[in-house]
Amino acid sequence: MQPVNDRDRWLALGLLAAALALAYAVLIHPWFTVPMREVDNRIEGARERELRLRMQMKQAPQVQQRLQQARTQLARTPGFLPERSPELATAALVQRLEAVVSQASPGRRACEITNRSPLQEPSREKYARVTVQVRLRCGTPELASVLHSLEGGSPRVFVNNLNVLGQRVFFNPGQSGMQGGLDVSFDLYGYLPPGAVPVVRQREGAAARAGGGDAF
Repeated sequence: MQPVNDRDRWLALGLLAAALALAYAVLIHPWFTVPMREVDNRIEGARERELRLRMQMKQAPQVQQRLQQARTQLARTPGFLPERSPELATAALVQRLEAVVSQASPGRRACEITNRSPLQEPSREKYARVTVQVRLRCGTPELASVLHSLEGGSPRVFVNNLNVLGQRVFFNPGQSGMQGGLDVSFDLYGYLPPGAVPVVRQREGAAARAGGGDAF
């Protein structure tokens, strides 16, 4: 029997290692190692999600408190009209205009409203707008007082499309009110709070309901 030399021994060990590596790559790795790694990754992902959920649940009371504070602050914000329907908001705008004009000119001797009518127009703005077209006959100081009171009050309303025409001013002793003065026209508008339904959408809903009723 011939003795086994070191070269043959190392060659046999190399072949054995190659065979074991091939067996691992063909049999063990795809059928055991890969599935176990996938399971480990799923377990780790589940643990991370559970940790995030626990942290969110711990923060839930704080989030609820901040949400309530934000809602309370939004309700107190003078940037929106308190009314939630266009009809009520329009009536409130007209009442506010009448009060401001009456305060600027008691008895309507130096300022009076000659026309006020709601303006219904489609708007692409984020919040629904309510607009009233206004026409006044005023003196210059009274007009300044009216505009300042309207735009400086609360809730916030805005004046747009201001047009002023000068006229002769005279008072007729036999008639009450102002004759002449500045002929002023503008749009007075404000915004409904979030969640309010614009006029156009209300009409579309009413038309859809009416159409559905006719179909039946």
